[in-house]
Amino acid sequence: MSSEIIQKIENLAEQVAITEGCKLYLIEFSSGAGARTLRVYIDKAVEGGATLDDCAKVSRGLSLILDETDPIPGGHYSLEVSTPGVERPLKKAWHFSEAAGKKIWLRLNQPLKDFGVQSKKFAENKQLEEILQASDESGIRFNLDNEETLIPFSAIEKAHVVFEFGSEKGKKK
Repeated sequence: MSSEIIQKIENLAEQVAITEGCKLYLIEFSSGAGARTLRVYIDKAVEGGATLDDCAKVSRGLSLILDETDPIPGGHYSLEVSTPGVERPLKKAWHFSEAAGKKIWLRLNQPLKDFGVQSKKFAENKQLEEILQASDESGIRFNLDNEETLIPFSAIEKAHVVFEFGSEKGKKK
């Protein structure tokens, strides 16, 4: 699907999410084995995040708009609206900013030594599970064996927050 179509769908989904008191986190469109699915992830800036009711409201509103505007070529597809969950994917720069201070997992397209990591523990790794120190326009930062390491966004193939069972951040209050 073209980036123009994805952007149009993202704009529509964002409008509906805002109308329902939520924020759009991410959209994904997948197809395979004859099935096509538009997944819309929403969140809410309250403890506990978006609810099942929020997902249903956004799904109804977005379904109506998508039926009216018909921005997705090629016929039938399924619409799924949910939250990104506790192990939320990290794809956009602002996702990483929101995850600062949390443990994240990432897979890179090159080893950490290419980013100046000297530590034998990390240098050859293309995967990492550590606390994200910070994120800015130049990339994400970690402290690896007392070495500050900057990884540019272009080197990240896949990333998500790691849920730590029993941690203070994972406990409900």
